[in-house]
Amino acid sequence: MTYVTSEQPGLEGSCHCGAVRLMLPSIPETAIACNCSLCRRLGALWARYPFGSVRIEGHPEHTSNYVWGDKTLKTIRCNYCGCVTHWEPIDGELGTSHGINLRNFDLRLQEQVKVRYFDGADTWTFIDTE
Repeated sequence: MTYVTSEQPGLEGSCHCGAVRLMLPSIPETAIACNCSLCRRLGALWARYPFGSVRIEGHPEHTSNYVWGDKTLKTIRCNYCGCVTHWEPIDGELGTSHGINLRNFDLRLQEQVKVRYFDGADTWTFIDTE
């Protein structure tokens, strides 16, 4: 993990054991906390980026995926420590979005990002006011 000063947050994160490393192209403006049956169990904080814009090392050689629901995305975790690192579209089309779990990054980065709350359990809408 890259340790950073408070002036410049690190854009590099990893799973707990370091087998999967993620390099963000920029600080996200917002992140999503979702309460769907999967996200609430994961405790993830999702930042969305265009698919292919985040450099991910150790994937797919050190990862497994989980597909559920409408089968449009797969949730990716490290094979060794089990940390969920990201989700990506099943079709893998560049230009579509994927989600990066900010819980794998320095807390100072997470603190700079506005969190939006999404009701993925019932209404499929944001439940906060922007």
